[in-house]
Amino acid sequence: MSTAVATPDLSFAAWKPRHNPWLVALTVTLATFMEVLDTSIANVALPHMAGTLGASQEEATWVLTSYLVSSAIVLPISGWLSNRFGRKRFYMTCVALFTVCSLLCGIAQTLPMLIIARILQGAGGGGLAPSEQAILADTFSIEKRGQAFAVYGMAVVVAPAIGPTLGGWITDNFNWHWIFFINLPVGLLSLYLSNQMVEDPPHLKLRREEAKHEKVDFFGLGLVAMGVGFLEFTLDKGQEKDWFGSQMITTFAILAVVTLIVFAIWEWNHSHPIVDLKLLKNRNFGTAVFLQLILGMVLFGSTVLIPQYLQVLLGYTAERAGMVLSPAGFVMMVMMAVAGRTLGKGDPRVMVALGYIATAAGIYNLTRLDLNTAFGTVTIWRMLQVIGLPFIFIPISTLNYVGVPLDKTNQISSLSNFARNLGGSMGTALLTTFIARSAQVHQAALAANVIPGSVPYRRYMDSVISILTSHGVPAATAAQMAVGRAYQEMLRQASMLSYKSAFFILSVVILCLVPLPFVMRLPDKNVKPDPETMGGH
Repeated sequence: MSTAVATPDLSFAAWKPRHNPWLVALTVTLATFMEVLDTSIANVALPHMAGTLGASQEEATWVLTSYLVSSAIVLPISGWLSNRFGRKRFYMTCVALFTVCSLLCGIAQTLPMLIIARILQGAGGGGLAPSEQAILADTFSIEKRGQAFAVYGMAVVVAPAIGPTLGGWITDNFNWHWIFFINLPVGLLSLYLSNQMVEDPPHLKLRREEAKHEKVDFFGLGLVAMGVGFLEFTLDKGQEKDWFGSQMITTFAILAVVTLIVFAIWEWNHSHPIVDLKLLKNRNFGTAVFLQLILGMVLFGSTVLIPQYLQVLLGYTAERAGMVLSPAGFVMMVMMAVAGRTLGKGDPRVMVALGYIATAAGIYNLTRLDLNTAFGTVTIWRMLQVIGLPFIFIPISTLNYVGVPLDKTNQISSLSNFARNLGGSMGTALLTTFIARSAQVHQAALAANVIPGSVPYRRYMDSVISILTSHGVPAATAAQMAVGRAYQEMLRQASMLSYKSAFFILSVVILCLVPLPFVMRLPDKNVKPDPETMGGH
């Protein structure tokens, strides 16, 4: 590499943003909060959307699926788009697209119009998180990154915590259109502040100039869009369509695997790849991507399982189930601040390992859930379950930039966010399937132990019949209804046992990850910037 290139590269490391870094952090966090809040709010309002638009419940789920697929496609290519068009320009385009499409979602009068608006909204939302994390990584020094990611992390955890409750309140008191309209003032404020505060560092400007002369890898772009789209569709609709019992799911799964394999081979050998897969050879980043994948599975998986358990087995409303999750979100917000302050005072790998142990213990504790667990008890157990997560999220988000060239921060952010979101989709799909199949196994086992002549069974039947006859039900009818009640109770218990099994498996998986953080290298604070790794290729 010539001296002419190396000299400005050394100045890149000394670059400082013109504005206070904390103002930049708050600016990018605003859009994150808006995007994550919108995703969790939409889940609650789905039945209302279906009713208003004259759609079935299954058709209405496309409002969620279309957003997830679109967002998943943009995530892995957002790093390339940032380099190609400039990160600030790309980020502001994403905020503008998300805001405008929120308006389109709000005024939609038909399901097809709403789905098209959600697809475009997902494209904007998918590019936000990777851009924001890359902006934070460039704006803050290594020592301050942990605290910066803590501020960002607060928005990520608080938004889904208040989302279901806020969504339920808005839908009940106004209508579902307003869950999209509330994005407009936040989006406009975010655009204004981003224009004032956010800037591209010199190494990114140089990278953008270089990218203008590179041929666009249209083949790779097409492959990643199709491959990720096929995969996301398979994961989202698999359980609903009985997985490989459905010809459509089988076809999409095969297409996803083949397309992604061809994409990986093509990108690995391409001189200017859309997704730089060779970054995975970096020990820190390769490990971080795997840990983010599993973190996504646990975070999204448990967030789906707990409210599902409360609504299906304990009869909670969506709003009440959301109230169980909300305090945990605020606990995570406090712990994000603690983890951000703690980072840098010890070995961050130890923090991650302890975070995994705490999370595994918290999830294992959820195996104590039964059909009579009180509201307050579930709320406290959920709070205990999430205490360790910030001590995983923040150090991993910081360590995955260690030893990576400055001009690759956009790629790092897009790949790590993609891994976490993919983990969330995989975790949700696998856990939902496991619960459905496991419940059938438990049901068969329980049925084998139901002996009509047994004393406990006879006592149960007698008590139900006695209650029914005391309410004026004829004896013969009461006997038939008692059998039905016994069967329904058996189904509930089988379902409860399947949830317990799922929580147990999750806790074991997390516990197995405890040694992995020690594979990662620590940042060397004393090493001087190396032009070969600061801006070179």
